[in-house]
Amino acid sequence: MKVLVAGATGAMGKQLLPRLAAAGHEVTGITRAEAKLDAVRSLGARGVVADVLDPDDVARVVAEAEPDVIVHQLTALSRDFDLRNFDRTFAMTNRLRTEAIDHFLAAGRAVGVKRFIAQSYAGWPSARTGGSVKSEDDPLDPHPAAGMQASHDAIRYLERAVTSAGWVEGIVLRYGGFYGPGTGLSAGGEQLQMIRERKFPVVGDGGGVWSFIQIEDAAEATVAAVTRGRRGIYNIVDDEPAAVAEWLPAAARAAGARPPRHVPRWVGRLVAGEVPVVMMTEVRGASNEKAKRELGWTPRHPSWRQGFAEAVAA
Repeated sequence: MKVLVAGATGAMGKQLLPRLAAAGHEVTGITRAEAKLDAVRSLGARGVVADVLDPDDVARVVAEAEPDVIVHQLTALSRDFDLRNFDRTFAMTNRLRTEAIDHFLAAGRAVGVKRFIAQSYAGWPSARTGGSVKSEDDPLDPHPAAGMQASHDAIRYLERAVTSAGWVEGIVLRYGGFYGPGTGLSAGGEQLQMIRERKFPVVGDGGGVWSFIQIEDAAEATVAAVTRGRRGIYNIVDDEPAAVAEWLPAAARAAGARPPRHVPRWVGRLVAGEVPVVMMTEVRGASNEKAKRELGWTPRHPSWRQGFAEAVAA
């Protein structure tokens, strides 16, 4: 099939393009910079340049590619990750999840795209009540932490726009926290460096439950979704959601670092704001049972425990 990938040179795109090509698909990758076209070609895809926030530019590249499937993997995360100003940090990503998603849906409808796959997130958006592990049927947080409302709204918008488009098989993949090649939790990643420098403390009881996914496993799930699954949402996470108080010390050990510091909730709130406190103490994990069942996918790294050690060693 013809597959158009938006976000071809991001951490996920670099894993996804060669896998799609190896599966026999004709792949076109969108980048915003001429200088990255060679990188796209080296990954086994035809490269095109487009401004994804320009509806005419998006319409042009979609019309030229005539894809059967569009895969939206667009984010705009920088190394200056400021949790105190969460919505400001995610402002451009939020535009990619709203404005750009509309442009690609409109362009895809015009050329008769059969399947539309979009990236979402399985971590902090879920409701912070009830069980510690959520399925795709559980509600999102009706009252997000202060400073996260715009980012929550963007995720809700993307998921609703894709899954309610009656003309296409709209699939949303809620990825867990990435680790592995090209991510912040890798041998040279900034998050791992923070853990080594003890700048990533356990706040409060560390009871917030996180779900992770090794990025190559996430790419394999995305390849599976190109031909399998039905309209709806899928959690793409590993088999072992874990509380911060469990996984963060284990990550430090894997990195050969001293144990993380522990700080009370009020100190975390004073130093970093409400968002990090919520992430450390209240967020919920996600179940991957639906993705395993309907996508025929199983993560090669079933647990972050072995995965983190492998990522650090790499």
